[in-house]
This record gives sequence, C-alpha cells and structure tokens, in this order.
Amino acid sequence: MSDFVQSLRLWFAPQRIRAEGETPDYRFSLANERTFLAWIRTALALVGGGFAVDQFLPDLRWGVRVGLALALLAAGALCALRAVNHWVRCERAMRRGEDLPGSRFPAVLSLVVAVVAVAMVVVVLFGWAGR
Repeated sequence: MSDFVQSLRLWFAPQRIRAEGETPDYRFSLANERTFLAWIRTALALVGGGFAVDQFLPDLRWGVRVGLALALLAAGALCALRAVNHWVRCERAMRRGEDLPGSRFPAVLSLVVAVVAVAMVVVVLFGWAGR
C-alpha cells in the first residue's frame, strides 16, 4: 500500500498513529498541532479571498474574475488537505524518531499566491472591466 494511502487512512484514525513508535515530548506534538492550525487559517483566508474576488469585483471581466477566484479557492482547498497530511506525516516521524518530512508545498502555495497577486496588480493598474 502506498505511503499516501496509508497517510490518508490515518487522517481519520489518529489512534493508529499513537500505536506507532514512542510518544514524543508533548510540546512537539502541540507544536505540530499549532502548525496544522496555521495551515488551516491560511486555507480559510485563501477561500475567503476567492469568494471576495468573485463577489466584490462584479465589474471585472467574467473570465478574469472567475480565474482569480478559482485559483484562490483551489489553493485554499489544497492547503487544507495538505495541512492534515503534513500533520500526520510529522506526527509519525516524531513517534518513529525519524527526520521530519520535507515538503515542496509551501513553495508551490507561495507561487500560486504570488501569481494571483501579480494578476490583481495588473487588474488594478489597467482596470480591466466589462463582462
């Protein structure tokens, strides 16, 4: 079974994580949880931004508005899913005494947000309006 499928199963069965390895210092588990919550807050902000672009920029061309909104909504959804996956992977690694897993996701998320921000700058500067 692939690592992703195993991690996915652990999302809904955290007691199985506790069965692995040794219990880490609770401060590390709580720090892992705080990191998870920070990713969830980021996901909520991205989703809120997507809705704001769609609802509060009605004069923006439909394709531009929908494209920006969908990019933000998709980034928010991916961020939320990645948050729980990262939490599980880190908790397992701590219990097993392994190195914490690395991830390219922060870089990818940063690039998506930067592209949307640059697109919004272009929209503001050139005032693309119309439907």
